[in-house]
Amino acid sequence: MTQEKKDMTLTSVKVKSDLFDEFKIECVRRKFSFQKLADRSLHLYLTDENFRKQINSHTDLTLKD
Repeated sequence: MTQEKKDMTLTSVKVKSDLFDEFKIECVRRKFSFQKLADRSLHLYLTDENFRKQINSHTDLTLKD
């Protein structure tokens, strides 16, 4: 096992199906992944006060057409 894999933690989360379905489509279009989103979001949450405030206050999870 590589050192990088040893440094990873496996988690399990439930997310809103409609949001995840749209996210999967965008991932294919942009060659992005949930792993990248999770790692980058965690990093920003821990290092960027403005990002943390924005995430903590964001409650509207409806998708706009």
